[in-house]
Amino acid sequence: MKYFVVFLFLVTSISSVAQTTGTPTKISGTIISDNTGTPLANVNIININQVTGTTTDNKGYFELAVTQSDTLHITLLGFQSLRVRVTNDWIKNKKTTIQLTQKAIPLNEVVISPYYLTGYLEIDSKLIPIKEDYRYSISGLGQGYEAGQYSPDAFGKVLGSIFNPADMLYNFFGKRPQQLKKLREMRKDDTVRNLMETRYDRETISLLLGVSQDEIAEILTRCSYSEAFIKSANDLQIMDAISGCYEQYKILKKK
Repeated sequence: MKYFVVFLFLVTSISSVAQTTGTPTKISGTIISDNTGTPLANVNIININQVTGTTTDNKGYFELAVTQSDTLHITLLGFQSLRVRVTNDWIKNKKTTIQLTQKAIPLNEVVISPYYLTGYLEIDSKLIPIKEDYRYSISGLGQGYEAGQYSPDAFGKVLGSIFNPADMLYNFFGKRPQQLKKLREMRKDDTVRNLMETRYDRETISLLLGVSQDEIAEILTRCSYSEAFIKSANDLQIMDAISGCYEQYKILKKK
């Protein structure tokens, strides 16, 4: 009888742990300002591990499916981003309160440099810069957008990364297949997709891929994307650009 009780206890414990760590459980939370204590609406919450997301309502409330030890990336314009680890206590209690800190944003001096046109077409045509970029692909919009160059040089850079072990693309793509898979998964969640369309800070992409924002710019440069695109594209377009370069890398590597 004693052994049966011990066996039953072990089975119950293992079952409890499996439910806590393996099966997604819906948890909830309320996000408030640490300064005023008021609920914050439209806060974006992304589960980095499950690549799903949600936003808070007018009362700062949200619900999201998680497993134990998942990391939630919480962002709101004007507030410091926060990463929160899902604990066993949170899963058991089902709810918690999270505080965000407002950040001070210094305003830089803005210098406006207009083009002074002379009225002579031959002269003015030389004063206005012309971009020679030919890739027109933008997620979520049905209009053209400058996003890089289709050229032998672009092909050569990706091809060179396959045969040169010291190349950044070789090291980056070769070591991060799981992280790059996450980028594709992010497109399946409407909340995550909509968030990426409105962000320009590369913070979420950096977190997912484990690289700095400067490294993201270098990756896109080596994939022959223009400087204008790298600076002005939203995070969804940047995500698509890296994914597209990775797909090209995989095709060339097979060859």
